[in-house]
Amino acid sequence: MSLTERDIISRYFNVPELALPRPEIELGPGDDAAVLHVPEGKRLVVSADVLTAGAHFPEDAAAELIANRSLAVNLSDLAAMAAEPLCFTLSLTLPRADAKWLTAFSHGLAELAGEFRCSLIGGDLSRGPLQVAIQVHGLCEAGHELRRKGARPGQKVYVTGWVGDGALGLANLGVAASNIAFNAPIEELPEACRAHFHTAYFRPRPRVGFALAAAPLVSSAIDVSDGLLGDAGHLAAAVGVGMVLYPERFPFSPSVRCCTDLETRIRAALAGGDDYELCFTADPANERELMAIAAGMDLPLTCIGEVIAGEGVRCAGMEIDLYSFDHFGSSTHE
Repeated sequence: MSLTERDIISRYFNVPELALPRPEIELGPGDDAAVLHVPEGKRLVVSADVLTAGAHFPEDAAAELIANRSLAVNLSDLAAMAAEPLCFTLSLTLPRADAKWLTAFSHGLAELAGEFRCSLIGGDLSRGPLQVAIQVHGLCEAGHELRRKGARPGQKVYVTGWVGDGALGLANLGVAASNIAFNAPIEELPEACRAHFHTAYFRPRPRVGFALAAAPLVSSAIDVSDGLLGDAGHLAAAVGVGMVLYPERFPFSPSVRCCTDLETRIRAALAGGDDYELCFTADPANERELMAIAAGMDLPLTCIGEVIAGEGVRCAGMEIDLYSFDHFGSSTHE
């Protein structure tokens, strides 16, 4: 028996695991639009991303992983703004109605939505090439959101977690730039490393908890979606300052160190993208407290550079012939 649009919505998306109760949601799924209440003293923070099969994930990727990644990259944008996740909408384009696929997709979505108490409040469903479009909504204290604009000369540049894993996760799937490659054929890499790269790509960790705790100590922030070079460059360009990054300080996972040479992993960190860690600036006086917050969450935190007078981003000790990822321009993904 074929599934109708109404069947798909009611069986897989209008379910308790996704329609999570929040006092700010006055009206959720089932009407022409949702109604949200923004509490006094709060601001609504909104972001959206579209993920397309063949560009952002392989067409044969597991549905549960596609769902997890699709929501995670959106939640990462809220983390960069120090906003608490509230709810999201989902617009899904499917080539066919497959009950098994939809069950797995719904489960993957509910797993991450439940962790962050982020409720599905509506969306759209259509037939066509596989595409997932999500818009997330979060809340922050009025005037206390993090922005890209705020870095000042004399401040330090930090990054959470590890870098380079996302780009190498894409390479592990057989899709990567020619200058981002492993030091052995993919099938010869240690199984534990391949598993790590697979998880890093499909299950990035939105750093919401760290961002909310660290926000008062941070002057500017961005999530690392396009590579450190481009994303740190956005922070610098927002206020007309320069930055110096120190590649020898970049935090690399054991799997990255095991499977790549130094030049490759630096390229992956600078221009590969898909890490979804937080890159931010802060006064040196705040470093001890920032490190303590990260340590309390068992989260690596590394000072990778400094803000200087001038313009642009340079890497100490190396010439840069790289581009951060750009969907429509030159990039290391070509």
